[in-house]
Amino acid sequence: QVQLVESGGGSVETGGSLNLSCVASGDTHRTYCWGWFRQVPGKEREGVAVIDSDGSQSYADSVKGRFTVSEDYTKYILFLQMNNLKPDDAAMYYCALQPVCLTPAREAVASGALTDYTVWGQGTQVTVSS
Repeated sequence: QVQLVESGGGSVETGGSLNLSCVASGDTHRTYCWGWFRQVPGKEREGVAVIDSDGSQSYADSVKGRFTVSEDYTKYILFLQMNNLKPDDAAMYYCALQPVCLTPAREAVASGALTDYTVWGQGTQVTVSS
């Protein structure tokens, strides 16, 4: 069993930056299909930046060019560098992974196919003031 713990959220002004981290612990001997997702009250959870087991990345159109996902697979840490933040980026950000890679990252981002992401962190809040 893998556990995920996110950190790095906070409150910034429009145009500011944050760097989120997600540390995996427990059964950490695998290469993951994992990524970052976000949710605001009343809306569906959406894929933001997701990595496949081969390292390929997919991003939501709204964050392309501003957000960068990366991983330190030696330490089982997933990062999300968020630059030029906008008020629409404000949300609870979650890290999640698929114990078995079934859903390609591009599908998770494009269609919100999150069923196979069965391990989730507790989330970290991002607030962006205008």
